[in-house]
Amino acid sequence: MKFLYILLVSISIPISSLTVIYSSTYIDVLNLVEVKKSSIVIDGNKITSIQKGYIDISKEDILIDLRGMTLMPGFMDMHVHFGQEYLSKAQRPIKVERETSAILATSHALKTLKAGFTTVRQVGDSGMVAIALRDTINSGQITGPRIYTSGKSIATTGGHADPTNGLSSDSYEYPSPEDGVINGPYEAYTAVRQRYKDGADGIKLTVTGGVLSVAKSGDNPQFTIEEVNSIVKAAKDYGMWVAVHAHGAEGMKRAVIAGVDSVEHGTFMTEEVMDLMIQNGTYYVPTISAGEFVAEKSKIDNYFPEIVRPKAANVGPQISATFTKAYKRGVKIAFGTDAGVQPHGTNLKEFIYMVNSGMPNIEAIKAATIETAKLLKIDSKLGSISVGKLADLVAVNGNPILDINNIENISFVMKDGVVIDHD
Repeated sequence: MKFLYILLVSISIPISSLTVIYSSTYIDVLNLVEVKKSSIVIDGNKITSIQKGYIDISKEDILIDLRGMTLMPGFMDMHVHFGQEYLSKAQRPIKVERETSAILATSHALKTLKAGFTTVRQVGDSGMVAIALRDTINSGQITGPRIYTSGKSIATTGGHADPTNGLSSDSYEYPSPEDGVINGPYEAYTAVRQRYKDGADGIKLTVTGGVLSVAKSGDNPQFTIEEVNSIVKAAKDYGMWVAVHAHGAEGMKRAVIAGVDSVEHGTFMTEEVMDLMIQNGTYYVPTISAGEFVAEKSKIDNYFPEIVRPKAANVGPQISATFTKAYKRGVKIAFGTDAGVQPHGTNLKEFIYMVNSGMPNIEAIKAATIETAKLLKIDSKLGSISVGKLADLVAVNGNPILDINNIENISFVMKDGVVIDHD
């Protein structure tokens, strides 16, 4: 340490330490190549230099030796639901309080971060859980991934995400746009403005029926063209992105033409819709994991309500087939799982499903890093191991480029320059 002596009083002048990571292999997702033998220098929460070979460090610096592992940018999941996990009828408690959801959300967030996902997008919420969780994580009071959230989903009467579906008519008050149910362009603006007031980062629409909603159709269009246009126009006025839950082609088509940022699930996407998405630069967030989960659980008696069971059996396998066609056609793809349908912390399975459905290993990793960053419009600060970007990093034992199953061997997680987990 250096010391300055004035009138016999010593004042310590601290020397700020750097963190240096020795990497034998890191994945450059911008150029789709593996980079060998590098030193990555981090000052605070940013990468300040990347040098060839293993540099000498001073005694004040911190060395993290990740040689023998594969280093990648922190992963991003564009479709999660903290605060919920689907339970069978037998597992489901009689009553679930909103406060319970908030408590569980903190556990779900930590599991997700430790799985290597340093950034997530929560699309759909029962209330203000994800917004409060985001703010609490950002303030440093609890540990979790960086969250971008839509707040409550927006549906139409009886549509997927109408919170009163399945309830007797005398047991609820008619839901309002503030509650997430709209009918007509005027109410569309009201709903968007309420979410802006709530502090949401974006908007989630359910433009078609859903698999797990207590309703017959899983793919019928549920918003008019005028309603979708109004939602998108209002959202753009407030600088908010728009993600749409969609299984059926007609609902997707209306949404893509209106200018939404991403289509979630996309189960029965047609070539016409794919071409429109390519033309408009719309991202596809496939959530194959959720499809696989519900298809498997549909085989179990009483796991789903009987009205849900045939939808789950039909939709699951189709998502994988649609993903294969969309990838081959050139649709932009961003990683997303729908965790909350299946258990949180299992997000890494999506990489394996994507590769098994025809995407090369390195492109699957790209879809969960720089492509997700582009979708969120944060690629100037996240999404790749680059000088000037935030130090969000994850390392695995083995090489996922050679065998995608190695992606599950998480051995190191860093978010914002802070080590979260290190074997």
